[in-house]
Amino acid sequence: MMQQFYPQVQHSYRFELNKDMHFSAAHFIPDEEAGKCQVMHGHTYHINVTIGGNELDSLGFLIDFKQLKDLIHKKYDHSVLNDHPEFQHRFPTTEILAETIWTTIQDVLRTRENRPVCLQVIVRETPTSYVVYRPGQEDLQ
Repeated sequence: MMQQFYPQVQHSYRFELNKDMHFSAAHFIPDEEAGKCQVMHGHTYHINVTIGGNELDSLGFLIDFKQLKDLIHKKYDHSVLNDHPEFQHRFPTTEILAETIWTTIQDVLRTRENRPVCLQVIVRETPTSYVVYRPGQEDLQ
């Protein structure tokens, strides 16, 4: 496995968890301005998620790595992104995918007693192209 280095997000939390994962999915952007992306095509998306927090749960986790993987990999692997309800009114661009992954994870983190937060999501679409999504402070409230 190739080791990746990602932009770091500045924070003051005591703990930081990073999880790398990948999934294969297809998408298309049904607009003339999308160029080649108008046609259905696939990617192996590489994802990095950064979680921060000051408190651990009773097992000593911010959140279990497997739970993070299950939230994203099981949902999107070997699917057509356009078919998911969250992309019915927004095209599944890499930017929108990164934001959607953040929302999915943050919604689960808000239910945890130790209250960790998702600080950033990086979605690598190709070996040379990736998007970083970082929420605003108001999104972490």
